[in-house]
Amino acid sequence: MTDDEFELDLSELSSAEDFLDYFGIAFVPSVVQVNRLHILQRFHDYLEQVDEMPDSTQARWALYADRLKTAYQDFLTSDAATEKVFRVFRMHEPRTVAVPLSDLMEQVSHAPRL
Repeated sequence: MTDDEFELDLSELSSAEDFLDYFGIAFVPSVVQVNRLHILQRFHDYLEQVDEMPDSTQARWALYADRLKTAYQDFLTSDAATEKVFRVFRMHEPRTVAVPLSDLMEQVSHAPRL
């Protein structure tokens, strides 16, 4: 397989099931049906962590297959709310915000100056 063939194959994949089938990864359809976007985003995130992509197409195919399998396995034992792949799941986490008192005092016209 050439680089161009690999890139063309990838461009034709449109679902998590397509990716899993292409890379020969056995999967439970009900797990993928519920988590398909999360699996694909996690797969993308894992690929982003790779410092340097392999030169050979076969090595890159093997790397992609490994990262996709890992992404899928994350959701075999967990769920979307626990994994928090997307920002929306992290929005309700407690955050610490510091606002200087002087900034607050500027908002109130009759407040004494500090």
